Amino acid sequence: MRTQRIPKQILQLFALDAIFTVMGLWIATLLRASIPLGQGGSLSLEQTSLPWPVYIISVACWSTSLVLNSAYDARRVLRWFNEAARVLWASIVAIVLIAGFLYMTFREVSRLQFIYFFVTNVGLLLTYRAILRLYFRAAGRSRLGGRNRVIIVGAGELGCRLADVLRDHSRWGYSLVGFLDDDKEKSGKTFQGLEVLGRIIDVKEIVQQKDVDEIWVALPVWALDRLNLIMTELETVAVRVKVVPDYFSMALVRAKADTIGGIPVIGLRDPVIEGFPRIVKRTFDIVIGAVLLLICLPFLLIITLAIRLDSPGRIIFTQKRIGENGGVFEMYKFRTMIADAEQKQAEVIRTTEDGTVIHKQVDDPRVTRFGRFLRRYSLDELPQFLNVLKGEMSLVGPRPEMPWLVDRYESWQRKRFAVPQGLTGWWQINGRSDKPMHLNPEDDLYYVYNYSLWLDIIILLRTPIAVLSGRGAF
Repeated sequence: MRTQRIPKQILQLFALDAIFTVMGLWIATLLRASIPLGQGGSLSLEQTSLPWPVYIISVACWSTSLVLNSAYDARRVLRWFNEAARVLWASIVAIVLIAGFLYMTFREVSRLQFIYFFVTNVGLLLTYRAILRLYFRAAGRSRLGGRNRVIIVGAGELGCRLADVLRDHSRWGYSLVGFLDDDKEKSGKTFQGLEVLGRIIDVKEIVQQKDVDEIWVALPVWALDRLNLIMTELETVAVRVKVVPDYFSMALVRAKADTIGGIPVIGLRDPVIEGFPRIVKRTFDIVIGAVLLLICLPFLLIITLAIRLDSPGRIIFTQKRIGENGGVFEMYKFRTMIADAEQKQAEVIRTTEDGTVIHKQVDDPRVTRFGRFLRRYSLDELPQFLNVLKGEMSLVGPRPEMPWLVDRYESWQRKRFAVPQGLTGWWQINGRSDKPMHLNPEDDLYYVYNYSLWLDIIILLRTPIAVLSGRGAF
């Protein structure tokens, strides 16, 4: 088993950041000398050149900020927007630190030159990281973190799902070795392309034989007593052990560990968004929701008139939906169907051979002519800005589902209600109606487990593209 050390890929990335920071400062110096802006207009290169301590201070501040903001943690920068957010926030922190140092030391540095430096360096760091992502994706290589050799304990449903996840996200740096399982019928067999190497009692011997770095325990709840055996066997072996909660039988959302009087406590049903983040999200909803509602007001009036002319019936259609923590509320939508559509719902619902309920179809005869247009571009959802302002919904979150569908949920699917339900969300920008919500909860659970204000902003910015494409909307 290899000695744990900082992977060379991270060291290389750290060095590149330092190099680009120096380059950004040098480019800022050139820009200040060549662009006649600010006090004094155009300056000579000699006048804008900076002493070498400024370069050292800049590199030190930027590198430290990137480290503290986990910009080199492969798991925290798995997706491009996660990495962009961390780099951007680290850059803001760095520039504040640099400003403080310069105020105390080299006060003659031009403010305009300072702004050039910030903009240039952020652009350089984000651009070269984007190029690296494209390169590693094309080359099929892990972006960061080396190749950690992993054995999964448990070849059941949870273990197989974990194997899929680790393989699909191999840029985390994981290399799957195989399974361990006590089921005699699974011994020597292959699951998800991985062999069951032996029983759990053999964990120490197999870890040493296969040069394993990490053990991931993916056992059902009733078999977690085997964890004690694993920890006992590995007491003298330098291998990391991670436990994956049973995703299918435990309704855990961001379980939180704490210590009370020296006793470890794990909270299983704590709110996902609470305290200051909750206040920020609600404020964001009110401010942005009110602005968007005012912008859309002319379109609301036009749509109201068009619905009245197209078919008889109410303009606004209300429907009971399930919100955060299972609460029921009335959701507003522009009517897109004939007046008695709900009475005819049974005529369009179909059930597949495996019992899956399909309640939406492309050629639904209940949809009106203008309603089909509204649905294609999600314009029927605009009245839900009122739900957002009332606090029944959020701008971003899992879509609120109908009660009769929620009644069919398994317990693990109900985790999507751990956050406020939204007007748009991760599911909407990744497929919409061609991926029914109740059949593809992974998108909603991704949002639940990865919530941040930055993710909300990313989803909002991508929503118009998804809407205009009309993909999967009917």
